[in-house]
Amino acid sequence: MIMRKLLAIFIVAVLSVGYAFGEERRVEVRHNEWGSSVYDFPTITLDWSDGSLRWSIGYGAKQNGDTRKEIMAPSRLKMTTSKGVWGENIRDAKVVPTGEYDSYYIYDSAIVDFGDYSVELRVCDDGVAYRFISNIDEEFTVVDELAEFSFDANDKAWIPYVNFRPDATSDYATQFETSFENIYSITKLKDIDWRRLIFAPIFLEHKGLKSWISEANLEDYPGMFFSNRDQDGTIDTEFAPVPDVVERGGYNMLQGMVKSRKPYIAECKGRRTFPWRVVAVGKEDRDIANNTLVWELADECRIEDTSWIKPGKVAWEWWNDWGLEGVDFKPGINNQTYKYYIDFASRYGIEYVILDEGWSVKGEADLMQVVPEIDIAELVAYGEERGVGIILWAGYWALNRDIEGLCKHYSEMGVKGWKVDFLDRDDQEMVRFVYDLAEIAAKYKLLVDYHGVYKPTGLQRTYPNAINFEGVHGLETMKWLGREHDQITYDVTIPFIRAVAGPMDYTPGAMRNAPCEKYEPNYSRPMSQGTRCHQLAMYVVYNQPLAMLCDSPTAYKKEPEYTNFLAEIPTVWSGKRVHKGYIGEYVIVTATANDKSEYIAGLNGNTPRPIPLILPTDFDCEVESIEVWIDGDNASVDGTDYEHFVIPSYDVKALREALEGRVMAAGGGYVYKITPKNKK
Repeated sequence: MIMRKLLAIFIVAVLSVGYAFGEERRVEVRHNEWGSSVYDFPTITLDWSDGSLRWSIGYGAKQNGDTRKEIMAPSRLKMTTSKGVWGENIRDAKVVPTGEYDSYYIYDSAIVDFGDYSVELRVCDDGVAYRFISNIDEEFTVVDELAEFSFDANDKAWIPYVNFRPDATSDYATQFETSFENIYSITKLKDIDWRRLIFAPIFLEHKGLKSWISEANLEDYPGMFFSNRDQDGTIDTEFAPVPDVVERGGYNMLQGMVKSRKPYIAECKGRRTFPWRVVAVGKEDRDIANNTLVWELADECRIEDTSWIKPGKVAWEWWNDWGLEGVDFKPGINNQTYKYYIDFASRYGIEYVILDEGWSVKGEADLMQVVPEIDIAELVAYGEERGVGIILWAGYWALNRDIEGLCKHYSEMGVKGWKVDFLDRDDQEMVRFVYDLAEIAAKYKLLVDYHGVYKPTGLQRTYPNAINFEGVHGLETMKWLGREHDQITYDVTIPFIRAVAGPMDYTPGAMRNAPCEKYEPNYSRPMSQGTRCHQLAMYVVYNQPLAMLCDSPTAYKKEPEYTNFLAEIPTVWSGKRVHKGYIGEYVIVTATANDKSEYIAGLNGNTPRPIPLILPTDFDCEVESIEVWIDGDNASVDGTDYEHFVIPSYDVKALREALEGRVMAAGGGYVYKITPKNKK
């Protein structure tokens, strides 16, 4: 750490020449990692030469001249507040270079002080960001914010439109309430449907480069939506106004339904920072998939002791509809059923069982009213004896009625966390709830799995007990979507878009697997599109510290060898990288477990492709075995078909021969694990 700090100080000194300001009324921040004279990194420029703020992004190499290309053209940024419009009518400014580092990455930055407000710029080797900062002490409101992202009208974009609610119209005001889950539309920027809101993140191809746009450190402020009112190459932003009247309603009366809103988007109390507007940049799709800017830009951890935070796997009942077979009781929401799930979890070393919807009295939105068939204290004690923790599902409205009291009550009972659902908004009020819940839950040593929520923006760094986030069109949708839906393409698209923002509660693990032409939706006995190994690979490819096993214990018990391997896959890693892949086609990941085991996993789209031989280049341990799980010869017609074999020692020749001619099926996948001897 001392050496890294010295290097950082040296770099800041060397790179001070990267700031251009003065009479030009502009500042450019460049990043030249390790002080090299040759770089291929982004630059960010803030310009106020005409009295209004605009920002732009460059990228390229500098060697015998400057060959940087413009990624994003000058784009407006401003914040309309009750204290004036920040970003217009600028007269004076003071620029302060602030190149720094933190424990995880080195960056260069500058703060431009405009009096009542400042704009902070930051650039590192794989992206740029800016944010507004309030310099005033009084209370004020933010009426609106504009953040433009100007590209070419013909650039290709992968965008998720907001799913329309029954009462939604082309008026953006009716689209701010959403579950933040949809498939991606691939479109030219000029062809974006101007009537529909888009939720972040999004992915772009521009001038041979890849870009990804989202936000970071969203706290006490509404989340950022996108639109394209003018049907040009400029992406605009929209923000939900502060709720005025909110009434209980929606699904099972568990949601807060906004009936009216105030004429501004945020209420502020003086000096503060605002969320980062983030653009990640890379040459290849995998560069974006490996980007960690959102986490890096978030506030550092606010929990003093994090040793109690235990990631792990979860036996889950809702997706399989409490679907047990061969038992001498009626499966459902009762203690007998949950004891069966606990026994299953204990047998396979699964850390948690979730009590999903139904354990509290329906329609009451009161988490102290438990149905008579459930005794939570008894289940907690039963689980503790078997090394299995209990997590409780809760609707947003019910939990928000008394976060402190409910956390205290169930923590004292021994419950390990909450799965909170149906937030379905990201206005300032809801974002405050997300932070309040994380903070209060941490006080009582409770995990939080956010379901029905907006994309991660770095909360998982600030409060690591905020362990999972949905905001993804996950496997739950396969209970009701028809054959026309293409989940396979979505599965190999999200590693390059949604997953870049942070952990995903995708809920994989289906044991009924079928090629798309044989898939049928079934609410009580659901299946997945694609192969069994496609499901298995998700546990390595996807970032899910709290990883669900979505299917029935009955189905898993029928295949104990498979279930043992699945249950042993880590949910957090000491190192993990996307090795190669293309958005919407396939992705291959290499991951290192804490015990030094290496996992290589491939997740495939709708085109069969050979299984590549990929081995860790720096693997220096003596190897005990290589365990391989690949699509079977008949996987293209029977998705449950797979082949499993073990190669003793580090016999690369044997592995090469075993993989020769083998393919990932359409919607297929593979995993192989390299286990070292004497692993610790």
